[in-house]
Amino acid sequence: MTALKQDELFNEIDILPIDLKTEIVDKILASITPLNSEIDKLWIKEVNKRKQEVESNSITLVDGDEVFKKISQRLHS
Repeated sequence: MTALKQDELFNEIDILPIDLKTEIVDKILASITPLNSEIDKLWIKEVNKRKQEVESNSITLVDGDEVFKKISQRLHS
């Protein structure tokens, strides 16, 4: 694809409504990393496990800002 055609494509994408842009992104991502149902099933299982842990208060949640603060401190020490 020539640079001019790429620029035309990008310009067209810029004016699309957000719902069409997200659909395009989904299609591009699917073409780069095809779906793997076995991996998806494992992720769903993990998400459900974590959800149950949160709902049953069997884990302690940490505020995201606190996590990033600790990471920053570790990187700068």
